[in-house]
Order: sequence, then C-alpha cells, then structure tokens
Amino acid sequence: MIDLIKAGGVVMYPLMLLSVFALAGIMERLIFWVGILKQERKTAENILVIARQDLKMAAIVAEQSLKVPVARFLYAPLALEEPDPELFRLALESTADEELTGMLKGEKLLEAAITLAPLLGLLGTITGLIVSFGSLKIGDVAANTKSGSLTEGISAALITTATGLLIAIFVSAFHRLFLAFQDQQAKLFMKCGNQLELIYRQHWQSIQTRS
Repeated sequence: MIDLIKAGGVVMYPLMLLSVFALAGIMERLIFWVGILKQERKTAENILVIARQDLKMAAIVAEQSLKVPVARFLYAPLALEEPDPELFRLALESTADEELTGMLKGEKLLEAAITLAPLLGLLGTITGLIVSFGSLKIGDVAANTKSGSLTEGISAALITTATGLLIAIFVSAFHRLFLAFQDQQAKLFMKCGNQLELIYRQHWQSIQTRS
C-alpha cells in the first residue's frame, strides 16, 4: 500500500486524507441509521395504538422515546393543548421537515468526497504525465519507450485516477443507501402522521359533538 501511494505521487496524500474523512462520515451515518431502524417502527406502532385509546397517554409514551425521530415527530402535535385539527396537522408537517432535514446531516461530506476524489485522481494523472513527458528529450523517446521507463511513468500516473474512482464509487454506494433510508423515513412519517391525524380528528369531532 505504501509503495502504491509513493508510486501515485503527491496527489495520493490528499486522496488518502479524503478517503479517511469519507470513511469516518460513513461510519457515523451507519451508527446513526442502525440505531434508528432498530427502534422506529415498533415505537411508532406503540404510540399509535395508545393514541387510539388515550391521546394524553400517547403523548407521555412519545415523550419517553424522544431519542427516536419518529417519536419526536408524533410528540410535537400531541404535546399541544387541544389544538384545532389544522394546527395539529401544521405541527406534524413542520416537525417532519425538521427531522427529515436533520437526517441528511453528514451527507455533504460524502457528496464532497464523491465529487473531489475523481477530480484529484485526474489531477494526479495529468501532473504525472506532464512530469513523465517533460523529462524526455525528442531523441530519447524511442530509447525510453523501448526500455519501459516511459510506460512505467504513465502507469504510475494512472494510479491516482484509479484511486480517485475507487473512492468515489465506494462512497457513492453508501451515499445512495443513506438516501434510500431517508426516503424510507419520509414514507414512515407520512403513514404515521396520517394515522395520528385521523385519530385526532375523530377525537376533535367527538369533543365538538359533546359541546
């Protein structure tokens, strides 16, 4: 690995640094998503089941699970004191936007790695080729080609492009996975939000009927 980095030239060092930051970002996102996906569906179902019987108790249960995004989402409207249905829905929508946006934390780092890695790789290849050809004289081209020094120089220059592409492909795969998780969350929020809103509208209608 060390020989490969040395063969790639100076640009390999920022590429390696970029790969370390990208890997740290991926690990942070993996820990985040594993923690959410293990609890969210069960937490949401539990809150909705209780909400059908007692909205105040559902608010207490949701408050006890605020570490889970879907619980914070459901708690926001339940924490209000007898809001009208429109205010209840507005609380759901605003909290959903806030939570879903927060789930994209760290994605900018991955996007930067996907963009910069191939560009740095290409830069390393171009500078390597410039050095390889710049050190040749017109009369030495045939001799250098025959001895293999020119082809070795070109081969070393291409190492950075290959490295940059590998980093970008690796990071892009995880980036797409995390976006899929976020899309899954959006669908869950919509489903649970609609169910909770329906429950509350029925509760509100019964209050209006009694009054």
